[in-house]
Amino acid sequence: MLIKVCPNGPRPLEDHPRLSADPALIAQEAAAAVRAGAGAVHVHPKDESGADSLRADDVERFVAAIRAACPGVPVGATTGAWAMPDAAERVAAIDAWTTLPDFASLNWHEEGADDVAAALLGRGVGVEAGIWHRDGLAAWRRSPYRGRCLRALIELPDVADANEVDAMARELVAAVRLSEPALPVLLHGEGRSTWPAVERAVAWGLDTRIGLEDCLVGPDGEPAQGNAQLVRDAVRLARRPGG
Repeated sequence: MLIKVCPNGPRPLEDHPRLSADPALIAQEAAAAVRAGAGAVHVHPKDESGADSLRADDVERFVAAIRAACPGVPVGATTGAWAMPDAAERVAAIDAWTTLPDFASLNWHEEGADDVAAALLGRGVGVEAGIWHRDGLAAWRRSPYRGRCLRALIELPDVADANEVDAMARELVAAVRLSEPALPVLLHGEGRSTWPAVERAVAWGLDTRIGLEDCLVGPDGEPAQGNAQLVRDAVRLARRPGG
């Protein structure tokens, strides 16, 4: 299974000492996570203030730094609408990228998702179909680009009830498989659903991801020292008997 590391995300930098607007420091985090067992990296490029950015210079700084630190490892970037709410501006930003990530996550419930997908595919960037809920699922199923995606990226919300996490995961995974049986599926959570999602991904033979974007604690609830520790914990879950 693929374990992808997400070393930062849209979190405020003060949430954890290993978060930074410096691409060199995030690249160090990514490299440590790769040594711990991560097979791909998903990064949120930042501007100098620490806000998520789709600008060409910011994308180049982060993608290039991670590639240099993690040779041969696929590097992906966000296209989240919170970084640039207007879809046409997102498309223009992607068209202006000078250093291309290997893939990019695209949340299909966001306005203009099909246009953003077309822009990414037109540049040769793989598209991860971000599916958060039924509305996003429905939009992706209607899309002419759904069959051209690299993988489906199913993200479960921050909920504590394990039964609710399980039910949501089963519904979304089943729907994706019904629509595109051959499409790889990566299942992950956010906050309290993070580790239950990793456990289900392991049990169901799916890919998963982990990192400071998704959670700040290990499976035992203790604060995480950094991304490498979180990846090691995920690898340990994947390798345990019955995993």
